[in-house]
Amino acid sequence: MADAAQLEPQTPLKKGNLVRVNQAAYSGSIEASASDGLPGYLIEGPGEILAIKGDYAQLRWRRPVPDVWLRLDQLEAFPN
Repeated sequence: MADAAQLEPQTPLKKGNLVRVNQAAYSGSIEASASDGLPGYLIEGPGEILAIKGDYAQLRWRRPVPDVWLRLDQLEAFPN
């Protein structure tokens, strides 16, 4: 049976949205293979979308860490 989250259409993400990383979409990706591990703050969120170019979004976290670029399909809206 399909997961309820998969059945709901995802709202398009845009600049200024708060997001978190979808762990299932991230694992196995080229971005995941370039990293030593998945920091907890990526999944916990929220990160803010600073810019979008093509299929990628630049994210800033509320922590003293560098901004990152991740594919939009690896992100999900942060629940309010």
